[in-house]
Amino acid sequence: MEPVDEHTAVSSEVSSTAGHTHALHDRGLLLIAIFKMAKSAFFFCVGMGALHFLHKDLGDEILKLAKELHRDPEGKLVSLALKNVHLVDEHRLRQLGIGTFAYSALALTEGFGLLLEKTWAEFLTLGLTISFLPWEIYELFRHATWIKAGLFAINLAVLGYLVWLLERKGTFHKVWPNRRSWMRLR
Repeated sequence: MEPVDEHTAVSSEVSSTAGHTHALHDRGLLLIAIFKMAKSAFFFCVGMGALHFLHKDLGDEILKLAKELHRDPEGKLVSLALKNVHLVDEHRLRQLGIGTFAYSALALTEGFGLLLEKTWAEFLTLGLTISFLPWEIYELFRHATWIKAGLFAINLAVLGYLVWLLERKGTFHKVWPNRRSWMRLR
């Protein structure tokens, strides 16, 4: 048997724990990060679309799109869009573009932060998810669709998972040590 020097023992220990760190990557956070990044890409495309329609006749663009999608130009959906196209002016398109780019950047920040398993990203995602719940509930009651219900369910799952994760890690206790006594008072 060869003698093992201290340096070799330490480096083999580090390499075995380094391999373990990759295995300990939180799959739930990874899924949420991927969802946030997909959301970011979607809203980026919406923003690009809004900017694409600047300085164009939206009525003509709706008719072109209907033709490309093989829709009847006199059908309900196309007629409704043509009837309300006057509500969307260049100022509104710019607002839509800026708003969706900002939201895209925020979702991208959330996604990368969660991918890197940063606590600030977990709290940011938690706060944003909670802040959108009243609007989502209102939209569900106003006009429920399977898409709205599905997105609401995803957001509830994200919220529940983040609360569970932060509780499990003990992060809530560090940030808000008296929360249990505060909750009992309510």
